[in-house]
Amino acid sequence: MSQHEVLIVDDEASVLDALAQGLQLEGWRCETFERPVALLAKLSRNFTGVVLSDLNMPDMDGLSLLQAVKSIDADIPVILLTGYGDVSIAVQAMQLGAYSFIEKPVNHAELLKVLAQAQEQRRLCLQNRLLSEQLKQSRHGRLQLIGDSPAINQMRSMLDLMLDAPADVLIEGETGSGKELVARYLHDNSARSDHNFVAINCGAIPEQLIESELFGTEAGAYTGADKKRIGKFEFANGGTLFLDEIESTPLSVQVRLLRVLEERKVTPLGANHSIALNIRVIAASKTDLEQLSQQGSFRLDLYYRLNLLKVAIAPLRQRLSDIPLLFKHFAIIAASRYHKPYLPLAQPALDILQSHSWPGNVRELRNLAERYVLLGAKAAFVQQGLPLADTVGSAMGLAERVAFFEQMLIEDALSATKGSIKHTMTALNLPRKTLYDKMRKYGLNRDNFTDDDLSD
Repeated sequence: MSQHEVLIVDDEASVLDALAQGLQLEGWRCETFERPVALLAKLSRNFTGVVLSDLNMPDMDGLSLLQAVKSIDADIPVILLTGYGDVSIAVQAMQLGAYSFIEKPVNHAELLKVLAQAQEQRRLCLQNRLLSEQLKQSRHGRLQLIGDSPAINQMRSMLDLMLDAPADVLIEGETGSGKELVARYLHDNSARSDHNFVAINCGAIPEQLIESELFGTEAGAYTGADKKRIGKFEFANGGTLFLDEIESTPLSVQVRLLRVLEERKVTPLGANHSIALNIRVIAASKTDLEQLSQQGSFRLDLYYRLNLLKVAIAPLRQRLSDIPLLFKHFAIIAASRYHKPYLPLAQPALDILQSHSWPGNVRELRNLAERYVLLGAKAAFVQQGLPLADTVGSAMGLAERVAFFEQMLIEDALSATKGSIKHTMTALNLPRKTLYDKMRKYGLNRDNFTDDDLSD
């Protein structure tokens, strides 16, 4: 969310104009409505902002609007305004799920503070939903790409079009940008997912061995080949072969590789028979293969053969808005692996991360997240060479710490009971409604903890 967003409804045009002008001067994007029905038409579960509504309106009062908004998405923050200091109405509004209740005449500073808090809650809610869905998909064997920036969304849409396309794929991206992760996404979400995903780093294999690694070897094919060796092409048959750093393959191997890709057959070294292949090849390079081809260090015909479907991964410095979500994802995984507590980073620390150039891309960020879990914020930031290390870390106040601890206890109970609401209620000694309210507050979904065949 690059800008705060608020939808305002009031049946008095002068009030609407005054509120909108004041908020726009503070950088808010405002849309005003004199009728609640028109505002409701603008809402969906993907709405990123806050609703600000008058309480007393002729067509639909604020409480009715609140209930209508909650039926669309219970987590959209709704702030109500009233000219009457009616405590009973305020209590009723809060019970119905209003985020806050402000009396007229409106104190502008107070309104800005409440709106900013509500906007941040909405941002975190949508972020947690995205992460929960991605984790849920991952638990069901479907690898997901973490991020919600325009660059990652555009790439994800492009990949989804390629999932079962009968063509090989070329991935280009800087070191650490996630080329193998993208290849695994294509495999895991395709019809080939039940077959092997075989990855080989062409730059890590000695030149004299790469042919036997790729194409296989018959016993006695050369001195020292005392037994048959199945090559990566044959091993990946039916599935996906990922050739990382394909720019490192010798020109002599590139000739054979081109033939295999064109004929969809592979002949092991020393064999007189070929093996038919039903395979998708995904090649990856950290350099521009077209430029290497023009320089003569990569075969141009092989480049054209691989370049039918091409994916370019944006470096992390071009999708800085993904950093908070990625860092949280990596830190949670590290905390689980090392049996350490996960504490969210404070906003100043996230600002530091988003100002870094990340030459090592996502791999560098993942390493920092793991060090953060193991060593703490200060040591991790010092080792990374990031500034203001003494100010970073989890600067949560008492309320935030209590909420974090409460969320952790609920997550632990849901995990221990495999998502059973009944057993979680017993473990935490909570009524069902209270548990559901708290799960909704923290964006927790029992489906992320349950086995498919488990029921309450």
